[in-house]
Order: sequence, then structure tokens, then C-alpha cells
Amino acid sequence: MAKIVQCVPNFSEGRRQEVIDQILGAITSVEGVKLVDYSSDASHNRSVVTFLGEPQPAKQAAFKAIEKAKELINMDEHKGEHPRMGATDVVPFIPIREITMEECVELARELGQEVWEKLQIPVYLYEKAACAPERQNLSNLRKGQYEGLKTAVAEPERMPDFGEAKLHPTAGITAIGARPPLIAYNINLGTNNVEIAKRIANVIRGSKGGFPAVKALGIKIEERDMAQVTINMCNFKEVSLFRVFEIVKNEAERYGVNVIGSEIVGLTPMEALIDVADHYLRLENFKMDQILETKL
Repeated sequence: MAKIVQCVPNFSEGRRQEVIDQILGAITSVEGVKLVDYSSDASHNRSVVTFLGEPQPAKQAAFKAIEKAKELINMDEHKGEHPRMGATDVVPFIPIREITMEECVELARELGQEVWEKLQIPVYLYEKAACAPERQNLSNLRKGQYEGLKTAVAEPERMPDFGEAKLHPTAGITAIGARPPLIAYNINLGTNNVEIAKRIANVIRGSKGGFPAVKALGIKIEERDMAQVTINMCNFKEVSLFRVFEIVKNEAERYGVNVIGSEIVGLTPMEALIDVADHYLRLENFKMDQILETKL
């Protein structure tokens, strides 16, 4: 059985469809790689792409996408609600079948070296591929974002793992890593007061004393005039979607605000949604093999 790795690169472009299409085309040009999902958000000005493949074709597709993003995205002109530091902001490899996390780490490091040597884009290694514990957390690397990193990258503790201590003049810097499956989950609030969203995010965010496996920010979705709690669920087995949803809903009620909806960005493991159904339906003795699709 072939080894299969998932790659979920995030690009700093969510508004120009012609640019997004060219990046997707770079990925699908590699034989043996399957594009399974992509989503773009104009307010975040960001696109999240998911593709699958054997390790080396997946690495080649990631490189081609980074190369195309360098050609088409100028970070000096980029504005968006989501934190970012590069045209290709992050590139995680995720083990799916017959491949270990250690192999994904090696894949990330190989790609990082190639991106610097061939494209002159400096690279941070993060999550399981990080060379130091303090570099595992992406938010530590991205602190100050693209604008702040123009000077901060020269500081000894902020220097890239690959490349010179300066940003690429248009493509910035890219973080490449290896991690378990992550769920990108947003909860929309019935208010345009972003301060409420920020306070709620602080309640659930691990770095503020919340859940260790949760990263969260409060942001404003301008086109909907709405505040949002944007969340990365780094380990849904440690803390479930329904638990985070209920806490956000309860915290919002303290401010007289309703949750008006939520969204999952990109793909999610089926198990995470079954966990939610199990909780709210109060299922008794339910098993994963009762799901019809598991028998196909």
C-alpha cells in the first residue's frame, strides 16, 4: 500500500481568483497528486488548499505552488484580517497512510532547504519539524507579521532555519512543518464589536490558559460587519468541536451576543463530526462502523 501524505498550504491571496487558479494549477500539474479541497476568504485575504499524494510528488507540488505564489503575490500590497508573513504563509505535511510523523518531518526539512536554495525565500520550520521547542508554535514565529518581521527576522532568536536573516522582498518568509490533522473552525457572532470576539478567544486559547490544543483570535469580517472567533483545533481528540462551540456560545451570552453560525474551513476528519453528533444526539453505544460510508 502506497504512502500517502496530506499537504495543506495557506496562501496570502483570497480575492483574485485568477491568482488562486494559477496556484492550484501548479499543484495539479504534478502527476500523482490529487487536489481534494480549497477555500478562499476575501476578508482574511487567504486561501487554504488541501492535496494528497505520495511523499515526493507531494513535496514537488508544494514547491511548485510556493514558486507560483512568489511570482504572483506581493506582500507589500497584501492586506487581510488573518495573521500572515509570506506569500505562501504555511505548508504543513500531515501523515495519512503508511507514513510516520518522522517521515513528514524529513519531508518538511527537505522542502525548506529547496525553497531557500532555489527560490531565495527564507524558511521557518514549525510544529513537529521545529528545531527548537519555542519554534513549534506558529504564532511565535509569525509575531509581528510580515511588516514587523522585516526587522525582527535579524534578531538572533528570530533568524530563519533556512536562508539569510532577511525577508524575500515580495514573498516574505514561509513556515514549513509537520503536524497531526488540524481543524480550521470559525464561529461568527451577532455583533460587530471585535473586542468581544477577542475576549472570548482569550478564554479558549491555550496560550492564555485555555485549551492547550486550541489557538484562537478575535477578528472583524468587514464584508459582513461581523465579529468572528477564528480557531485552529490542533487536536480534536483532546478537545472536541462541541466543547469549544459551547464555551464560545456561553461566553458570548455574557455580553448579550448570540452565535449566528460557524464554519469549517477545508477538510475535517469524519471522527470529529461524529463526536459532535454523539454529544448532541446523546447516542448510546454508537460505533464508527455504523456509518454507512465506512462500508464502501
